[in-house]
Amino acid sequence: MEHNKKQDYSITKGDRVDLNKHKPCLIWFTGLSGSGKSTIANLLEKELHKQQIHTYTLDGDNLRRGLNKDLGFTREDREENLRRTAEVARLFIDAGMVVIAAFISPYNSIREMIKTIVGEPYYIEVFVNTPLEVCEQRDVKGLYKKARAGEITNFTGISAPFEEPLNPTVEIKTVEVAPEEAVKRILEVLKGRI
Repeated sequence: MEHNKKQDYSITKGDRVDLNKHKPCLIWFTGLSGSGKSTIANLLEKELHKQQIHTYTLDGDNLRRGLNKDLGFTREDREENLRRTAEVARLFIDAGMVVIAAFISPYNSIREMIKTIVGEPYYIEVFVNTPLEVCEQRDVKGLYKKARAGEITNFTGISAPFEEPLNPTVEIKTVEVAPEEAVKRILEVLKGRI
């Protein structure tokens, strides 16, 4: 690392913000598998796109096909997966974009690390709070069934813990709020941020 020096370029984040006509941020969705994170994230991106906000969504399954394909699902590998994702988000923020990320991110320490990497002013945490039994009923990928059968180890909510966020920016209880209403709540928070 001692030979690495930050390279400065003429175009700054401020220049990109001026060009985009909005401020950057990271909207980090956390919650159990099947909680509705990706559904809400997708609807949010569609709405922001309509408003001509420059966005990009980082998705765990997609990143594990490329950048993070060398990682498994041990606690250490999951933390590295999220650290790399946060570093990518930081680059997108520097590019002046609104980044949307939907990851289980089960530990408060990991979410704190993500906030530190991207910078607290740019971090918006959305806790998609869905009871485990509801997530299991949805189980579109069949993952809970496999985890209960012992075919998947270190599965959050079954054989690995999920720590509820201590102070999320927005909490969405999906048994009470439809995805469209969740998006409206998030957009209200974003009004003052982007």
